[in-house]
Amino acid sequence: MNLPNLMTLSRIPFLFVITGCLLLPSPGPALAVIFFIIAALTDWADGWLARRSGQVSDFGKLMDALADKILMVGMLVTLLSAGLLPTWTLALVLLIITREFWVTGLRLVAAARGVVLAAENLGKYKTVFQIVSIALLLLAQSIVVDFGGDLASGLGRVIFYSGLGVFIVAAALTIVSGAVYLWKYRSLMGIGETSGNHERS
Repeated sequence: MNLPNLMTLSRIPFLFVITGCLLLPSPGPALAVIFFIIAALTDWADGWLARRSGQVSDFGKLMDALADKILMVGMLVTLLSAGLLPTWTLALVLLIITREFWVTGLRLVAAARGVVLAAENLGKYKTVFQIVSIALLLLAQSIVVDFGGDLASGLGRVIFYSGLGVFIVAAALTIVSGAVYLWKYRSLMGIGETSGNHERS
């Protein structure tokens, strides 16, 4: 268990810490924003450190993808239950959850056959948009609870609707990137053919 893998696994307890902080009075939401940013940064830092120190491993590759999905999906469920995502976004959240678990299952099937799936650019973009949307929605809650703001007007409203807009883009990218995976790696499900080995990022 090396440092990069510990950083990867830290995103799972970070989810519970962030959720707990979000439900606390001031300065809980502000701490939730800070902890989420730290957790999101480990997504970049663990891979960079693993490559730099020569500690890249199959376990790290698999857990990096899994920990990302646990953090992102868990945060979306938390935001939905806390009312920071409107009720009508439930369908989008369910689509995101379905896509993430489906791709994870596809990776496991590929790993069993000695193939490592490449991360598509759309997949990378959707992760960035998910992170930004969650950070903005957490910040909007912090403005209300920690600074006495209001989601109905002022800066809180701007940040909230910015976060909601970015979330919608993230949901669209999530669905489209899932369809790309479905088509590109359809042979893993016995549909058509794909060729060559692929490297996961």
